[in-house]
Amino acid sequence: MKAKIITITREFGSGGRTVGKLTAQKLGYDFYDWNLVTEIAKESGFAQSFVEENLEDAQNYVPWLFNMQSIGSDLSDQLFAAQRRVILELAEKGNCVIVGRCADYILRNRSDVLNCFIYAQEEAKKKRIVHEYGETEVKIDKRLKDKDRKRKAHYEYYTSRKWGKAFYYDICLDSGRLGIENCVQAIIGMAENFPGIPRENED
Repeated sequence: MKAKIITITREFGSGGRTVGKLTAQKLGYDFYDWNLVTEIAKESGFAQSFVEENLEDAQNYVPWLFNMQSIGSDLSDQLFAAQRRVILELAEKGNCVIVGRCADYILRNRSDVLNCFIYAQEEAKKKRIVHEYGETEVKIDKRLKDKDRKRKAHYEYYTSRKWGKAFYYDICLDSGRLGIENCVQAIIGMAENFPGIPRENED
């Protein structure tokens, strides 16, 4: 059996997005990362710029915004609900690699999903962040911690899982030690020989 869907959960600076993109290219799978924002915006009814800015940081909205939208429920929950619907629909369409977006949790009841976690040591992540995104006025330590703190909080709030806990993934890879290409090959090898054993039902 071949894994139909591959989810990539990653630490900021680990190169997880690159691992996912290269994996998709080599397997001929569709690749979903920031392009999901467009679909989530359509599904939720919010502007794409609003979704892009707040998708992983949607619990800090000010009260007046609720009244302005006249929607009567938490915006964070609405965005997550839209995200969930989009990911479930994409999973039905065909083979794909999905980066982030709690996809591992949303697709937890499927037996054809390979869940991966990409991490790296702090110094390796700092070097990659500077190389990929450049220097900013914000110190690299703060950028690293703030980004992962938001991802962790968002993930744990909506999944009741511990972000990065190995139990929830089929494979955890240190991209700093192994290198991007080795991570890609490891995921491809597992995806092409995937046992498809259902996970224990968490619900």
